[in-house]
Amino acid sequence: MKFHFVWAAALLLSASCAKQDLSPATPAATAATADVSSAGFPEGFETGTKTAYSTGSVTLSSGSWTLNDALLGNTTSDRKTGSKSARVRNTGSLATNFDLTTGAGVVTVQHAKYGTDATSQWELWASQNGGTFIKKGVTITTSSTALSTASINVNLTGTVRLQIRKTSGGTNRLNFDNITVEQYGGTTPPPPPPVAGDNQHLTMGNPSGAAADISMPTNYLLNKPEYALSYHRDRGTPTWVSWHLDTSWRGSAARQDDFRADNTLPTGWYRVQGTSYSGSGFDRGHNCPSADRTSTVAANSATFLMTNMIPQSPNNNQQTWAALENYSRTLMDRGNELYIIMGVYGRGGTGSAGYAETIDQGRIQVPARVWKVIVVLPVGSNDVSRVSTATRIIAIDTPNQQGLTSNWSQYRTSVDAIEAATGLDVLSALPTSMQQVVEAQVDNGPTN
Repeated sequence: MKFHFVWAAALLLSASCAKQDLSPATPAATAATADVSSAGFPEGFETGTKTAYSTGSVTLSSGSWTLNDALLGNTTSDRKTGSKSARVRNTGSLATNFDLTTGAGVVTVQHAKYGTDATSQWELWASQNGGTFIKKGVTITTSSTALSTASINVNLTGTVRLQIRKTSGGTNRLNFDNITVEQYGGTTPPPPPPVAGDNQHLTMGNPSGAAADISMPTNYLLNKPEYALSYHRDRGTPTWVSWHLDTSWRGSAARQDDFRADNTLPTGWYRVQGTSYSGSGFDRGHNCPSADRTSTVAANSATFLMTNMIPQSPNNNQQTWAALENYSRTLMDRGNELYIIMGVYGRGGTGSAGYAETIDQGRIQVPARVWKVIVVLPVGSNDVSRVSTATRIIAIDTPNQQGLTSNWSQYRTSVDAIEAATGLDVLSALPTSMQQVVEAQVDNGPTN
């Protein structure tokens, strides 16, 4: 039986299932935010002209904006969905000169690196009096040349002004596009789901309805350029990680081995360190593998964030999992694109130092099981609509213990069985009628 999630809905699991503590229930009916953007938005920067970085105002479709060390770019190096986007350098900013009179709930911003520039960071600030601004959300790192969507909870009533401030990266430039602002009526609404078109990491669905909402610490969405995941703050691991794989993600970048804390987690949350697994007997097991992200040094480095890691038994990681990952890339080399979702459930595993339920002084939970679902499609477009009853879907569920071999095929199962064990809706973007068929099947395809 599959559990269909809505934003901030509670999980209901049978007693026989491994319970996943994801998020507190927040009835959608209590939200006073309309499902529409404030007047004048989305802002796509298509109207108006500003070709110099010097500070100045420009009239856009939403109203007058001040662009400081910023301009409206229309070159081939500007990342955009139309003909123009905003381009900001140094510590420049984009600021509204007008009041949003119906408040501001969730603000979404699309962002990307300009041209071949290096990584930079930026923040969203808001004011209710036009003078005193406060930072909203976390500092966001932009490391991709493809437009990514950031969703930030502003949740201010009355009149609101907004500023986007570039905070690091020096002369490296950032593009911003397609800013939306939801009205806000005084209660915290559930954030909207991220937009997930073809070749996105959530194209096949958001298995738990994760959201980038600090009030959901056990189901917190991190939607990175390289992969997306639901992070469980109290376990110190992801519940699931999802990513798209095709030849564009493969190149000659070397393995970076720069295991480190993820500084994009909300302020005040414990951040697992690169050394937190030391002496535990468990590997720092990648979810999205290093070898799936060799297109650039930055892409490979992103896989070494500790939010992408689980305490994995060495045999499970280095034999069973390594063999399946290598086979996945073989499928890609044969003209396919893959959508891969990996996750964990249960408590307690066996590493090289024996059985453990937690490590790092109890701050990281060791999972009992490690699972993966792989959707295999010939390279093409409109991927969700191309999934059929003939589509190959590989699902495996392995014990997190020693003594395993490279024979991953013995752990094949159905997506339905994984969903029953976890309470997730793994391929939630597929039509229900299609899910009922493909998720009941157990793969029996080749293994080499």
